[in-house]
This record gives sequence, structure tokens and C-alpha cells, in this order.
Amino acid sequence: MSTENARKPLIARLYHDYLDNQDAATFVGSLLRYYHAGTLERLVAHEQAEVRRAAVFALGHTGEYVANHCLGRAMLDEDRTVRALAEVAIRKVWFRVGTDGQRRRLFLIARLNAARQYREAIRHARGLLDEAPHLAEPWNQRAVALFHLEKYAEAIRDCHEALEVNPYHFLAATTMGHAYMELDNYVSALECLRRALRLNPDLEGARMQVVRLARMVEE
Repeated sequence: MSTENARKPLIARLYHDYLDNQDAATFVGSLLRYYHAGTLERLVAHEQAEVRRAAVFALGHTGEYVANHCLGRAMLDEDRTVRALAEVAIRKVWFRVGTDGQRRRLFLIARLNAARQYREAIRHARGLLDEAPHLAEPWNQRAVALFHLEKYAEAIRDCHEALEVNPYHFLAATTMGHAYMELDNYVSALECLRRALRLNPDLEGARMQVVRLARMVEE
């Protein structure tokens, strides 16, 4: 081991090993022997970018929804790799909410949306929301299904609910912006997409739409 590597925090050395061997399971297993979730959440704000990357990556694999706040802040990190890892991680922890049964139903709803079975997704989301309206992701998933069924006003309402529960939900802000665009409400669409970019500045598609919408509104 080089002197330079020996001076690195343990988490950074473990992450460096992961980058060499690409064995995520070994990395996460080794990490959890030395760090608990609360420590990883604090390390997301560490001064060394490599430590922040390792902590964010680990939380993506093991973190619970309580990590939502620190991962939301990490999407604004000065280091682009941290931001990219945080986006992946936060989308994972959004599904780690509720009871085990509620999580399984949430995954089912997401799979139904991915399979374009939007009416079935709405049906299952409605049942889950009747039981657990305090969960953000079912609101978002139902909004996605409603959007694809061209029920834009209803999708916007569900996006509002998702963002009320989880103010870091950049995907809900993006969907809401697209729904407003479909309703030709360009001022509200611009506001929503700007909100999405404030949460996640690396949404290049949203950035291009903001430029176009800003011109349309000015005209």
C-alpha cells in the first residue's frame, strides 16, 4: 500500500478497491462492517470528493428513506460524479419506504408503468395511497400513469402531492412541467422545470426546455 493511499480515510480506500474490481457487493459488505447509516449520511458532506462518492454510492445500495435529505443535497455537489451517484441513489431510496408489503406494491406499480399498463398502475396506486397517503412515490407513480393517459390536470395534482411529501422529488417536478406544457400553460411549465433544475441541475433535457419556454414566454 502506498503512503498516499494509507493516508486516505478507510471508506476512500474501500471505494478505490471497488473501482478496481467493480465488486459492489464486496464493497458494501466491507463498508457496513465499519460504518453505520448515520455515519454514511454525515460523510456525504465530507471535504474529500472521493469520500463523498463512496458514501453516496453506499447509501444507494443500503440507505433507507431517511437518507433522502442528504442525497438531495448531494445532487448539488460541486463534484459531478457525486451528483450523478446521488441521482441514482436517491431514486433507489424513494422506494425504500413504508412496510415490506407497501414496498412490494410500490415496485409493482413502477413495473406496471414501465410495461405501459397505466390503468393497472393507477388502480394499484389508488389502493396504496388510500392506505399510506404519506408516501411520496405512489403519488409520483400515479402521476406518471395519468400523464401517459393524457389526464394532465390529474397528473399535476398528484405531482403536487408528491412534492408536498418529498420536496426533493425532481421527477415529479419534471412531470408536472411536461403536463403544464401539454395544457399550453407555458408559464407554469417553466416554473416547474426550473424547480426541477434547482433540485437536480444535471437534467439537460429540462435545461433545454427551460431555454425554449423562456423564449416563448417572453414573446
